[in-house]
Amino acid sequence: MRSLKIGTRGSQLALVQARTFAKTIEQRNGTSTEISVIKTTGDRLTQKPLATIGGKRLFVKEIEEALLNGEVDVAVHSAKDMPAKLPEGLAIGAVLPRADPLDALVLPIHLKNLGRDTSAIIASLGRTPRIGTGSVRRISQLRRILPQARFDSIRGNLDTRLKKVDAREYDAIVLAVAGLQRLGYTKRISIALPIDLCVPAPGQGAIILEVRSDDRNAKSIVESVNDDASSAAVVAERTLVAALDGGCQAPIGALALPYDSNLDMWALVSTLDGTKIIVCRHRGPVTTPELLGQELADQMIAKGAQAVLEDAYRAQTMLEPHS
Repeated sequence: MRSLKIGTRGSQLALVQARTFAKTIEQRNGTSTEISVIKTTGDRLTQKPLATIGGKRLFVKEIEEALLNGEVDVAVHSAKDMPAKLPEGLAIGAVLPRADPLDALVLPIHLKNLGRDTSAIIASLGRTPRIGTGSVRRISQLRRILPQARFDSIRGNLDTRLKKVDAREYDAIVLAVAGLQRLGYTKRISIALPIDLCVPAPGQGAIILEVRSDDRNAKSIVESVNDDASSAAVVAERTLVAALDGGCQAPIGALALPYDSNLDMWALVSTLDGTKIIVCRHRGPVTTPELLGQELADQMIAKGAQAVLEDAYRAQTMLEPHS
C-alpha cells in the first residue's frame, strides 16, 4: 500500500497518540506513514464549555469528513471523544492497548507532597474549592464528596491547564490519568480517583483507529495492531451508551475491565447536580462484549436510567445560551 495518511487533531495528546500509532505501523508492517493535522470545531472554540457548544462530535467531525472524502486513510481518536454512532461509511478498524482509564485529581504543584491518601487530599481542598473541569460526568459525581465546590470549565492543552492550577486559579483540576501519563506528567497525579468515587468516561484511556468501511487495505493494516482485550472493553462501553441513547454530553460513566476470560463492567448515570445517581455492575464473557453492554444497559434502564438522563438533558438545556 502507498503511504498511510493519518488524520488527527493537533493537540499535544492527539499528536502523541497519532505518532505512537504511526511508529507501531512502520515498525511492524514496514508501512510508511504521513500525519495530517486537521483542526476541528472543538479546537477552535477553546474558550467555551463543551456542554454549550455541542459536545464530543466537535472533536471528530472534520476528521471524519476528511476520512470519508479520501483525504486521509485512517483517523486516530481518543475513544472517549467519539459518539456511540458512527457516520455511514465509517468503521472502527482497531483499538490500541488501553492506558489507565481512571480520572486524576491534580493539585497545585506546591501541594505535591500531601501524599496519596484520597480522604486526606479531598479534605485538604476545604469546603468550597474551585475545581477545574467542564465534564458533566465528573461534576455530577464529585458533587457527592464536594457538595459546595465550584466547578468551572477549563480547556486547552495539558500544559496550559497545569499552569492554571499552579497559578492557583483553581484549587484542583480533574484530568484523565492516561493523558497525563502519555505526555510525561505522571508525577503530577495527586490521586487517581477510584471507580467508586468517579466512574470514568466510556472509552477513556483507549485510542480508536477509524477507517472507511470499504477500504480493505487500510483495514488490514490497522487490524494488525488491534488489542483484543481493549477492543472488547471499548465495544462493551460504546454498546451501553448507544443502548441508553446517551448524548454527547450525557453524564454517563462506563468502564469494562478484563478479568480472566471475562469483562467486569461498571456503569453510571446521573443528574447534573448529582442528587440522582444509578450505578450498576455486571460481568460477562470477553467474547461477547455487545451482549454485556446491552445487558448492563437493560439493568440501568430497569432502575430508571432513562428518567435520570432526561432530567439531566432538561437541566443542561436550561444552562445553554440562547440566541
